[in-house]
Amino acid sequence: MERWEYKTFKYKTGGFMGGKLDPEEFEAHLNEYGSQGWELVSCFDTSMGQGASRDVIVVFKRRR
Repeated sequence: MERWEYKTFKYKTGGFMGGKLDPEEFEAHLNEYGSQGWELVSCFDTSMGQGASRDVIVVFKRRR
């Protein structure tokens, strides 16, 4: 039976109302986890209200 382990990463957004992130920095984090064998499963934002994003949550998995 295959077994998986999961990891989540919370990326804080910036800006006065949130929702802004540095794409190069974000991509560097994704590539760092990818080089360690983690596969991106899901990515979603958390709402701060009125459409603004507070955080971006990234979920990875890899075989144990």
